[in-house]
Amino acid sequence: MTPVSRNPKPGVHVATIAHEGLIWDAFLDFEDHTHPGARYRGRLRFEPPTGTEGPPVTATAAIIIEDSYEEAVAKARSFDDRQLQALLRSTLPEPA
Repeated sequence: MTPVSRNPKPGVHVATIAHEGLIWDAFLDFEDHTHPGARYRGRLRFEPPTGTEGPPVTATAAIIIEDSYEEAVAKARSFDDRQLQALLRSTLPEPA
């Protein structure tokens, strides 16, 4: 699990999905530093509805690695709801 705080810079909104009765927004956040061979590296950040008690804002590791901003956004938006739900589940804590 990678809990994160709500980002003051909202990133690029890529989708809205339903998971366990909540509507989550998925954002693409880019890493601030560059890496040789890949100019755009980003992670997906998932935010539950504002004001809800329960799951925190969470994010994946850097899973989007593309040569251009446009390619990175297109890659993030290419995930279907089922894939995004699986990525979200992978970032949430195990149920007790």
